[in-house]
Amino acid sequence: MRSLIRRDPAPSRWAYRRQRLMLTPLFRFFLKYGLPVGILGLATGLYFAEAERREAMIVAAGEIRRQIEERPEFMVNLMAIDGASAEVAEDIREIVPLDFPISSFDLELTEIKERAEELDAVARADVRIRSGGVLQLDIAERTPAVVWRTEDGLELLDAEGHRVAELARRADRPDLPLLAGAAAEDVVPEALTLLQLSAPIERRIRGLLRVGERRWDVVLDKGQRIMLPEADPMAALQRVIALDQARDLLARDLTVVDMRNPDRPTLRLGQNAVETFREIIFAPKEPTRP
Repeated sequence: MRSLIRRDPAPSRWAYRRQRLMLTPLFRFFLKYGLPVGILGLATGLYFAEAERREAMIVAAGEIRRQIEERPEFMVNLMAIDGASAEVAEDIREIVPLDFPISSFDLELTEIKERAEELDAVARADVRIRSGGVLQLDIAERTPAVVWRTEDGLELLDAEGHRVAELARRADRPDLPLLAGAAAEDVVPEALTLLQLSAPIERRIRGLLRVGERRWDVVLDKGQRIMLPEADPMAALQRVIALDQARDLLARDLTVVDMRNPDRPTLRLGQNAVETFREIIFAPKEPTRP
């Protein structure tokens, strides 16, 4: 009988090590993902090692992107501007020169918004692309509140003192009050408050003059002026108006009502009043009869 040789069931050393490696999670991850990715990367690197192949791939990718960006649903054909006057709309079209049709991928909406808001007359601009290939700009313009006279000419300012536009002639906006003086644009809200308090003498007001960048003079017709203090000019103006309503102060022959020191108001008489006063003071006295 042939003798039976029993085989050792224990694995060999190499088989044991292979089994141990296969039980390692990191090794299994490497075989499943790392090795294929490495082979693919090596093959890709070898393929694009030649400059001609790289250039061909770049050109092909650019062509695919161009075809997608120039699809009709992504094209913008015109620009619509709402909420702006004809002059402001024309200024916006000049500073945002676009050659239509243009792909929406080539439009920088944030940049268009910033450039539109650089205009003095524009307070806020909302930019979007709406259906139909329209670049929509919704403009909120600044509303002129006063006319500011400077050494360089006339300017329109809004209620916060922001510049709106230049003004060729004062007669073009007679409905707006006039401000003058350096730094008057920085205190437009205060000036509007003074004008509001001056409603009882509104018809006589010619404008407000900023003096020394710190206080106001109310300039009236007939050469009169109310000089207000630096601190609390509203109270001083109300006091003058109250005196005018009670005593017809401003109807008298006065040139200046000086309220710079509220504790010691000063009146400057007109020339005729001064002469009359002198005649009264220096007139010869009649002798008293015994």
